[in-house]
Amino acid sequence: MSRFARRGERGSAVAEFVMVSGLVVFLFLAVFQLGLVLHIRNTLISCASEGARLGARADADPGLGAGRTRELIAASLSDAYAEDVTVGTHTVGGVQVVEVHVRAPFPVIGLLGPDGRFDVTGRAFLERQ
Repeated sequence: MSRFARRGERGSAVAEFVMVSGLVVFLFLAVFQLGLVLHIRNTLISCASEGARLGARADADPGLGAGRTRELIAASLSDAYAEDVTVGTHTVGGVQVVEVHVRAPFPVIGLLGPDGRFDVTGRAFLERQ
């Protein structure tokens, strides 16, 4: 009886390997996608903040902040992420601040992924007030 039981399970290790390895690859790609999105988001925030600090200096024009942000994004990521960069001055709590606003696409691997845009802002206090 045990002889027939062994014969019926022959080749099942291959099928189990294929199913488990497919699941592991899918989970790896999902974690990789999440890590890539978070890395790009943090890089965009850092570049926008650095551009806002440059534009908020007493001897600088706020427009310099947008240019610097574009340069930093192009150097660290890609020119595609630096296409929509705007700068402006606003009053927050009675203090003027320079805001650099960046809109960039989500990085998508394959056809399965979020379809949208990042919307990040970097702020710095205007020094000449």
